[in-house]
Amino acid sequence: RCNWCSNPESQQAFPTLLVRDIPCVRCGKCAQTCPKEAISIDCTGRHIDWSICDNCLQCVDACLYQSLKVCGERISVEDALIEVLKDLPFYKNSNGGMTVSGGEPLMQAEFVASLLELCKQEGLHTCLDTTAYAPWEVMKEVLRFVDLVLFDVKHLDSREHQRTTGVPNDLILANLEKAANLTKIWLRIPLIAAFNDSEEHIKNVVNLGIKHGVEKISLLPYHEGGKNKCEQMGRPYPHGADSFPTDEHVELLKEMIEAEGMSVSVGS
Repeated sequence: RCNWCSNPESQQAFPTLLVRDIPCVRCGKCAQTCPKEAISIDCTGRHIDWSICDNCLQCVDACLYQSLKVCGERISVEDALIEVLKDLPFYKNSNGGMTVSGGEPLMQAEFVASLLELCKQEGLHTCLDTTAYAPWEVMKEVLRFVDLVLFDVKHLDSREHQRTTGVPNDLILANLEKAANLTKIWLRIPLIAAFNDSEEHIKNVVNLGIKHGVEKISLLPYHEGGKNKCEQMGRPYPHGADSFPTDEHVELLKEMIEAEGMSVSVGS
């Protein structure tokens, strides 16, 4: 639940209502269907009271023009594997593999572990993209089937981490130390201007990486990929243009990391 989350629709463990950009024609079918009376129609358009919407999604079926959408679906591990294997030629040609991402995949750790196990049986390289905010016993079970962890490091100051993500970072850093003994690690930093992009902070992250023998640091400059989706879900989006680090500053940080002997990439 980071303030800058790119995939806010993944924060719920169930399918979610999104309002699409397709214009509403004000036919009123959705309002007539909504059991909570959360939808109203007037001369200015359709209005949704998100505070009482319970995501029953009956309005989606009622909408004649597909301006309401369901985001997310419930599937089995076997169905997920079928989707994964559709890209098998791409994995082989790119010398890559399958990444489980999110949101946070450890929210569905049992499912993820089962999927990764099946992928390993298929001979796939597997990667886990995670915040690592989970009990170690949960994470350790998933790591049994993981070749590479893309490990988020948002801020090393626990108070700042708490302020912007809702949780402290103690558990995360403890899990990093343990995970580094089991598998290959890349540290990934969502780079937010005036939050975690200072030279001092990045140097501390580099030192953390060196300490735990990580292979690479990835700088991921802030973008507004989640802004439109927050609007479609009736949620506030607290960040703005002042969150973008400049290209010059990102390049400075990249060179600084390289000078420490650490491999670094920007945007991936």
